[in-house]
Amino acid sequence: MRGSDDTGRSGTGTGTGGDSGTRSGTDGGARTGLAAELGTGLGERATLVQFSSAFCAPCRATRRVLGEVADMVPGVTHVEIDAEARLDLVRRLGIERTPTVLVLDADGRVVRRAAGQPRKADVIAALGAAL
Repeated sequence: MRGSDDTGRSGTGTGTGGDSGTRSGTDGGARTGLAAELGTGLGERATLVQFSSAFCAPCRATRRVLGEVADMVPGVTHVEIDAEARLDLVRRLGIERTPTVLVLDADGRVVRRAAGQPRKADVIAALGAAL
């Protein structure tokens, strides 16, 4: 996606420290880890996770873009997280600025991440890594 890729590498990212954001186990499999932390279910095919803050103007524009993409692509869900209210998750995932967008695949693995306001075309292209 356009904006600075805060994974420090191009291509598909895996989150911070190699943590994919999922946990497998006997409690329902991989989809339970990050989805449980987000407080909502994942999209059937992919999830766009946006970390925002209250007075962030680019966050409002990002919300609109991600919402439009989620409405346009079947099986894709947009989830917005208030970074100030979820500092535990922000720290664990290494979120350093808002907006930051994570693209999760159907299993909840982070396949792309970018900081800054994305363009719609870039979000659609990033979804290709998840679908």
